[in-house]
Amino acid sequence: MSSYGHQRDDDAPASPEVSSNQAALTPIASTEAPRPPSVLDMPLATLTWSDPWRWLKLGWSDFQRAPTIGLFYGACFVMMGWALLAVFEFAPQYTLALSAGFLLMGPFLCLGLYQVSRGVERGEPPNFWRSLTAWRISSAQLAIFAAILLVLEMLWGRAAMIVFAISFTGMPDFTGPLTSFFTEEYLTFFTAYTVVGGIFAALIYAISVISMPMILDRGVDAISAGLASMRLVSTQTGVMLLWAVLISGLILLALLPGFLGLLIVGPVLGHASWHAYRAVMPAETQTPGVNTET
Repeated sequence: MSSYGHQRDDDAPASPEVSSNQAALTPIASTEAPRPPSVLDMPLATLTWSDPWRWLKLGWSDFQRAPTIGLFYGACFVMMGWALLAVFEFAPQYTLALSAGFLLMGPFLCLGLYQVSRGVERGEPPNFWRSLTAWRISSAQLAIFAAILLVLEMLWGRAAMIVFAISFTGMPDFTGPLTSFFTEEYLTFFTAYTVVGGIFAALIYAISVISMPMILDRGVDAISAGLASMRLVSTQTGVMLLWAVLISGLILLALLPGFLGLLIVGPVLGHASWHAYRAVMPAETQTPGVNTET
């Protein structure tokens, strides 16, 4: 029964609580900014089996355009080889550790060669001073990348020392006749030494095969460059394995004439490595989230 002068319940206005609940159920447009694209989202060009040979041809062409600069870096590689030979003669247990150190120095020497190839690509004349100071373009990220390589190479050196320590009871004689190296002790040592070196060399190769040119050219951070390099090796393993074999084979041949072959092979491979990077990431491709204007 309704009382005179009172409204019916179904005619009563909605309470504030009901209005607030309805408002809470109303969908609200998201105000979160979309995630910026990463360098890892960047598509990598598909390589062919003929590409590594083409990189070598382009590397030789760049060397011919700037032979004086190339010979300077080649002389640096030769002196590194002579230092390695001296260490092997007087303190063989430190040979692999020093080799690891040269693996750190080598890519940084190649920065100057990358800069020359980059300039030639842009139609700029080769400039020796600019090649020497190429590290200044992305010095902070190059320092971070150097630290990553240094850690890996310290681990490599430590692992090599352990293999050396457990393989021999004393200091081995590496100056004996060739037949003396075919004993069980030496064969076990060389096998373990090669396996350990191969594992660390493969890891360093995968991390650094296009990282340094990428940091120099696009200014990306060291971690992204290393991951992009590993992504390339893991997705196009066959071609990149061929490239690794060509690099290793040419360096081995260059070592035979008293390391003097590095005078030419070193700079040619440096220039060729730039073209390997460029084949994967063409110049017209903009790196996501990175401003490449200079």
